[in-house]
Amino acid sequence: MSHIVAVAGGTGQLGRALVEAIKADGKYELMIFARSTSAEKEKAAAGVPIIAVDYSKVDSLVEALEKHKIDTLFSVVDANGGAESEFNLIKAADKSKATKRFVPNIWGSEYREEQANFFPIAKSKLDALAMLENTSLEWTAWYVGWFLDFYVAPRVKTYMFPFSAFIDMAHDVAAIPGSGDVPVVYTYTFDIAAFAAASLSFPKWEKETYAVGDRLTVNEFLAIAEEVKGTKFAVTHDSMETMSAGQSTQLPAYEPLYSVMPKEVLTGVIAVFGVMFENGQFDFEGKHFINTEFPEIKPRKVREMLVEAWGKQ
Repeated sequence: MSHIVAVAGGTGQLGRALVEAIKADGKYELMIFARSTSAEKEKAAAGVPIIAVDYSKVDSLVEALEKHKIDTLFSVVDANGGAESEFNLIKAADKSKATKRFVPNIWGSEYREEQANFFPIAKSKLDALAMLENTSLEWTAWYVGWFLDFYVAPRVKTYMFPFSAFIDMAHDVAAIPGSGDVPVVYTYTFDIAAFAAASLSFPKWEKETYAVGDRLTVNEFLAIAEEVKGTKFAVTHDSMETMSAGQSTQLPAYEPLYSVMPKEVLTGVIAVFGVMFENGQFDFEGKHFINTEFPEIKPRKVREMLVEAWGKQ
């Protein structure tokens, strides 16, 4: 059971959804850890206190955790600058006399060891889990699949950047990874946040927590997209051989991202995720979903959200 909760990165994308859900729950004292404060961040915090911390200094983080008596720490820190912030949060939480629970910045799928050899994101997340195994913390990694938010901006509320991977909703084109017939879990961030807030009431956490909004193949997703928009998409396919070589079809939706991630880098990232889709790493078949414990939380489905985002007005 948690009492005083902090969200590291709580003014960011998924972080804002988590903060809103925990605040709405109303059972916990809530704070945000951020690298700095500003008028913009204060607005995003919606009245939740922001604690400025230095993620590069473990002792400083320990001091903040103990000063504010943080017993539960969620990590959604921006990983673009590397994994040091995440690792330091784990070290600090383990050292803090106040902190008992930790949620690492996973929020996606399970990576495989072989992927860590060439994909930095996979390595950092697997390394974080290995670090947690050697702490005294109670922790759980959240596996939620692919963010459904990527396909529904701007009409549907989301703080996530648009990343319409594989199916470009705005331009009616698609690049199907592999066969496109492997199920994928898609979950809306506000549903993830609702489950995460509810899980704070658990007396004990398992090391893995799975949540599902909807589960369907990429081809099924594409069929719904075409139906909702009333048009046939121009479709190409990327083979496993192509994606395993680090290549992927670039869709018009990716172009705005090139300013923060060079095209050649994004090409490789899309290829890795395409392989993971086809490998079933976003399926979670046979896993126990937290949905069972909270039937009152009704996650939004792909069709419902695509209709809201792209249906005829």
